[in-house]
Amino acid sequence: MKYRNIKLNQAGFRVTPGTILKNERTQETVYEPPQTIDEINGYMKNLELFINDNSISDLDPVIKMAIIHHQFESIHPFSDGNGRTGRIINILFLVKQRLLDLPVLYLSRFIIKNKGEYYRLLQEVRDTNDWENWLLFMLKGVEETAIETINIVEGIKKLMQENKYILREKLGKIYSQDLLNNLFKHPYTKIEFVMQELSVSRPTATSHLNKLIDIGILKKLKLGRENFYVNTKLYDLLANAFHIENNNNIDSIDSIDSNG
Repeated sequence: MKYRNIKLNQAGFRVTPGTILKNERTQETVYEPPQTIDEINGYMKNLELFINDNSISDLDPVIKMAIIHHQFESIHPFSDGNGRTGRIINILFLVKQRLLDLPVLYLSRFIIKNKGEYYRLLQEVRDTNDWENWLLFMLKGVEETAIETINIVEGIKKLMQENKYILREKLGKIYSQDLLNNLFKHPYTKIEFVMQELSVSRPTATSHLNKLIDIGILKKLKLGRENFYVNTKLYDLLANAFHIENNNNIDSIDSIDSNG
């Protein structure tokens, strides 16, 4: 079900043999995952048991997450989207283990940033059973990502507080917690979002957004027929955190995770 949500289709496990994993640079075949649907079903059933049955393993949950990720990527059960699905499983498992209250640990960026090492170590486990270096790599990813995430969250909290004071001082009549939350739900907002979340008319929502532009909190950008109201400081905070080039266009943060 999660895979179908990610891919926005009704596809399931691979049913046609022939899937191989190649080196992107040399096009050399480096790994051949299970080929038949019976094999895939069997391996995925075993993985599901391993994920959900804590009685069969006394492993630390983070170590177990790294093993789960390796096994899922090695089974490679889908024709496409295995990387994205596997990275989401990482977060959901940590939430399930109550190491995270919310799925905010963005391991994808670490994996994609170190993609060469990631694939090399995946294959080393398959070729030589070298689990130690793979586990150390994933632990380093969790550590680095946790530190980065804490810094981002603290930065957002500080920015929200600053905006709260500005709104109260300069636009006291329209200030509300709902409005503040709307400005920080995404790096941008739209007239329709304000209308829905504040239960106001379109003219009122437009008036609110124009006032926020006047005091420098928002910047209006037109893309096609739609107007987007960008929270510039929040956008800059996220752009710097994720090393996105800020070219004054609304480049989707999700484009960072476009591989796999």
